[in-house]
Amino acid sequence: MGATPVGISPQREQYLQQVVKRHKLSFDVLRDKGNQLASEFGLVFTLPNDLRELYSKYGIDLERFNGDDSWQLPIPGRFIIDSNSHPLRERRSRLHGAPRPERDGRCPPDP
Repeated sequence: MGATPVGISPQREQYLQQVVKRHKLSFDVLRDKGNQLASEFGLVFTLPNDLRELYSKYGIDLERFNGDDSWQLPIPGRFIIDSNSHPLRERRSRLHGAPRPERDGRCPPDP
């Protein structure tokens, strides 16, 4: 059974390419405009005002990087999806105090 790793990010294309180059990634990183796919997996949260201020203090401008003013980020996750687009395994991370994402029961969690 072969697998193909793919990264998914809401960042605009120009910033995605910078990340790929800077970190010498050897796999494709696709844009998830507006966190649409992440939303389908229940992996999106909106940064509260205090974190927006902190991000801004350090020059992290999500509006510029992501191309919208939602101040939403995807919660990191790892999924194994078969060739018929059915999820087989998953692991969801906790990020920046975001609420723990609920599992939807479509696949078992990673051990």
